[in-house]
Amino acid sequence: MPARRRTDPATGRAAVASWLAGDADRRTTTTAVRFTLEELAAVAPGNAVEVRVPPAGAVQAVPGPRHTRGTPPNVVETDVDTWLGLATGRSRWADAAAAGRVRASGERADLSAWLPLQAARER
Repeated sequence: MPARRRTDPATGRAAVASWLAGDADRRTTTTAVRFTLEELAAVAPGNAVEVRVPPAGAVQAVPGPRHTRGTPPNVVETDVDTWLGLATGRSRWADAAAAGRVRASGERADLSAWLPLQAARER
């Protein structure tokens, strides 16, 4: 079952464009994060990895075994700007991970196959 979308795609793309332009306020940036997390869940449906971008949002994505209780075995956590950089292609997964801006644990936690997201790429 695909992830339920809560962010209108047009609103989400506009929020990402505003972040890319450097003129997004906190609310707009949060919308951009939530939209891109929803996009990740759409292109990599599943429940094997929990992607956390505090305080803006979190999503479960990537095919594989589902977890139901406690801390999931596959977790990715990063800050808002790093996440949006990865989602838009401004940053590369390997570079962000090497710099310690992404904390990824578990065998399925490498999201480089899905990033950057097509709907969020810089134009």
